[in-house]
Amino acid sequence: MSSQEWESLCDGCGKCCLHKLEDEDTGEIAYTNVACRLLNLGTCLCKDYENRQKHVPDCVQLSADKVESLRWLPSTCAYRLLAEGKPLEWWHPLVSGDPNTVHEAGISVRGRVVAENRAGPLDHHIVSWAE
Repeated sequence: MSSQEWESLCDGCGKCCLHKLEDEDTGEIAYTNVACRLLNLGTCLCKDYENRQKHVPDCVQLSADKVESLRWLPSTCAYRLLAEGKPLEWWHPLVSGDPNTVHEAGISVRGRVVAENRAGPLDHHIVSWAE
């Protein structure tokens, strides 16, 4: 798969750009509704994707060999679905032909997140809808 094909798997939901909390004892992942400072809250795309690791050093570069070990990828994520041998959902832009279906289907974080500079303590922002 070319890098362009790999990148096209991203559905633009923005869920991977949410801050997450991991319980030190259980390893359980809790999603928050707090977005990375580079996430455009309207488009659900990174404001500076090419240079994101300069601004957010712990931003994870997804690759086929990492996907299975990234337990925090949401169940709707195309990278995760393909790694699990499952088909893409109807709302995925590669299936629907429309990048807006991810938003219209209510899968994206559009309208449901806060910017990290306005959030305060992350543990006050735990949500269940992200998974």
